[in-house]
Amino acid sequence: MFCRAIGILRFAQDDKLPAVSLMPLIDKYSRPITDLRVSITDRCNYKCVYCRTGNEGAQYADLPMADYLRMVRVMVGLGIEKVRLTGGEPLLRKGVVEFVRELAALRTLRGEKLDIALTTNGHLLADMAQPLKDAGLTRVTVSMDAVDPEKFARITRVHNGYENVRAGIAAARKAGLDPVKVNCVLMRGFNDDQIVEFGKFAREEDVVVRFIEFMPLEEDRVWSPQIVVTLEEILIRMAEFMPLTEIHHARSETARRYVFEDGRGEIGIIAPVSQPFCGQCSRIRITSDGKIRTCLFSQMDHDLYGVMQRGNDDVVAKFIEGVVNKKEARHHIGEPGFQKPSRSMVHIGG
Repeated sequence: MFCRAIGILRFAQDDKLPAVSLMPLIDKYSRPITDLRVSITDRCNYKCVYCRTGNEGAQYADLPMADYLRMVRVMVGLGIEKVRLTGGEPLLRKGVVEFVRELAALRTLRGEKLDIALTTNGHLLADMAQPLKDAGLTRVTVSMDAVDPEKFARITRVHNGYENVRAGIAAARKAGLDPVKVNCVLMRGFNDDQIVEFGKFAREEDVVVRFIEFMPLEEDRVWSPQIVVTLEEILIRMAEFMPLTEIHHARSETARRYVFEDGRGEIGIIAPVSQPFCGQCSRIRITSDGKIRTCLFSQMDHDLYGVMQRGNDDVVAKFIEGVVNKKEARHHIGEPGFQKPSRSMVHIGG
């Protein structure tokens, strides 16, 4: 790859002593690692039934924002171009707007601004969308698993949350956090009756609705293949309302993209179970307690925070490069001997 021949200056912690990195982050399967997910809190104000048991709540510590910033800064110096803030619920963290502002001051190896996104349940978004946009947030994704208020309350186990989320989506659109994406995790017999309703929602609200196949990442381990509503089934059921036409998506993009046949309304489908996209994966994750996870289904964490406490940025960068080289080739959902990951999704960060 051309980047193997290019020397890129990466500066040490004091910004005075340059160190040379021969290439941006590339794993042993020749996949460029350009996308970083950072969980800035393990806390959440929702207790979605497919995610949390509802009894344990947060299990891992939150770090000072300055530590997350240092981690991101070093990784940007290694080739990260996109940063997504997750949780838990990231809008619960005090100082999140200022953190976005500090991220927005960073530049990629090509001298460009970072693509800074945030995934939220939307409950607090109405008051924060404009300040986040002003600070430098590029895009926002709202998790919303029903467009029916009663069903929404049963899923989230939070009463009166539906209107807050709708207000948050409207505020994000008004602030220009485009495209506003709305993620829905589908489960058979639970909210799969919302497929067509979400199609109508995408058209009426001018947002991108993305359906996500239910993965074995929940806290109370209830997943089974029978619960999964697959990409093909979503397309068939949406066609009962109006057929979809597939459009181009980037090679490393997780979602297959579609528009309705009249061109109004976009639907994305993320199908890691029925149509895995591991071969194009460009992501690594940092958990709220400062561990690197190279895959959602990893069986172990890599203690970035511990290394950071002991070494300068060059030491941290070398550690990150070593961890990326251990990134798994793929997940093994549905295969004999499959083991669920050592953490559930809420404790990893989306």
